[in-house]
Amino acid sequence: MQSTIGSPPGVVVILGTGGTIAGTAASAARHVGYQPGVLGADALVAAVPALQGWPVEAETLARLDSCDMDHATWAALAARARQHLARPEVAGVVVTHGTDTLEETAYFLHRTLAAAKPLVLTAAMRPATALSPDGPQNLFDAVTLAREPGVRGVLAVLGGVVHAGCSLRKLHGYRVDAFSSGDAGPVALLEDGRVRLLRAWPDAPLHPAALHAADRLSDPAGWPVVDIVTSHAGARGAVIDALMAAGASGIVVAGTGNGSVHAELRLAARRAIASGVRVWRASRCPMGGVVIGSDGGGADVLPTAGELTPVQARIELLLDLLAAG
Repeated sequence: MQSTIGSPPGVVVILGTGGTIAGTAASAARHVGYQPGVLGADALVAAVPALQGWPVEAETLARLDSCDMDHATWAALAARARQHLARPEVAGVVVTHGTDTLEETAYFLHRTLAAAKPLVLTAAMRPATALSPDGPQNLFDAVTLAREPGVRGVLAVLGGVVHAGCSLRKLHGYRVDAFSSGDAGPVALLEDGRVRLLRAWPDAPLHPAALHAADRLSDPAGWPVVDIVTSHAGARGAVIDALMAAGASGIVVAGTGNGSVHAELRLAARRAIASGVRVWRASRCPMGGVVIGSDGGGADVLPTAGELTPVQARIELLLDLLAAG
């Protein structure tokens, strides 16, 4: 399916949160060593001549390096996006973001925000001052997608590829083509101002926490603590013990391969479960998740997060704990 972008009605609201797309460096030749989050959302729009004259509103919510993304910004972003999406004149919302935690923000919004209209995240791997920045094209593509009739849900667009917010993951730390949709594959492509749909727009079932614990979800100061521990050669169970002592309510173990966990970590995880801490295991591999055999894996195997990545599993477990009160 291919559709042409003309000038469909409706305002697109751009919410800026910082990141490399808003970053500047002392030299145009530098792609690292820059200051992220310097430019506001207005400046990002002004750098894209093709957007001039389009019905666009720009609002700067934060100027973060996305490695410093926090729960308070998530809650504020979700609330502001919800307000704008409820406006009848708004066709969609675009969020500019850093790449480091883009997949986490996308998954959080996917599970907590009812988006009958498009909410499109975008980012850049090169700062705005680079010789060939990728941010302006990504922003133009994101606004284009947000104006496309029939689009819905939480999405991300980078390098002309449209990903579902629930399957986005970052695979490379430097290249422009840094993102993937994992086993699910991309949803659509942006080709010279046109949207080519590859599969159905993703459904966005809200997590029960968004339906029945909205008051707790809106107050990040009260969110439960959920941490991630990586299994590796020589792993120590003392890490899990220390997180328990520090007040963790949930722990995700990023296991090797198909979610296998070092024996020392398994013993510590069992201690944590016995003390009331929720423990899940995911795979530290960027593709595949954890596949359960027909026998369920045995009684000593930790509960699995299935196809979720460790960072997605952390968000899902956090929401589960919120829903449980």
